[in-house]
Amino acid sequence: MSRIGNRVLTIPTGVQVKLTENNLLNIAGSKGTLSKTLPKEIKIIIDQEKNTISTTRPNDIKKNKQLHGTVNSLINGMLIGVSKGFIKELEINGVGYRANAQGDIVNLSLGYSHPIKYQIPEGITVVTPKPTLIQISGFDKQLVGQVAAQIRQFRSPEPYKGKGIKYQDEVIRRKEGKSAGKGK
Repeated sequence: MSRIGNRVLTIPTGVQVKLTENNLLNIAGSKGTLSKTLPKEIKIIIDQEKNTISTTRPNDIKKNKQLHGTVNSLINGMLIGVSKGFIKELEINGVGYRANAQGDIVNLSLGYSHPIKYQIPEGITVVTPKPTLIQISGFDKQLVGQVAAQIRQFRSPEPYKGKGIKYQDEVIRRKEGKSAGKGK
């Protein structure tokens, strides 16, 4: 029995939800509009009077059980995104490593022989309050995470000195360096 799939999601105030006949869910809020085609196996029930959304599955086949929780989580992410939005923060560690957001481009100086210019996709806002901190925000959870992962990939943190770009809540497992004269 899927506990996540059985959640009843409340629709925040100011959010409009519409479901078409081919399971295309449109959610519009103050931050933006999201639409996603969901699997036909999962039935989506929208109660406008109680401002709730619930999902049900037709039977207990393994595929339907898996889709049940996934669809419910996707709808929850869409509801939160159009009402509050999502934020990911990246930290830059290393001497001379820095970032600067200008318009729709992030300029990264990460110890390479050339600066890296990253084009910010539409619907995403990138702010650099400090040269070593990058804040990525938007209303699409998947796109915010993808942009954060792409920026992090330019210089992933290394385990010896901890230099690179990491998520703010990420813990880098550090390794010891070579031990000189070991076992003589």
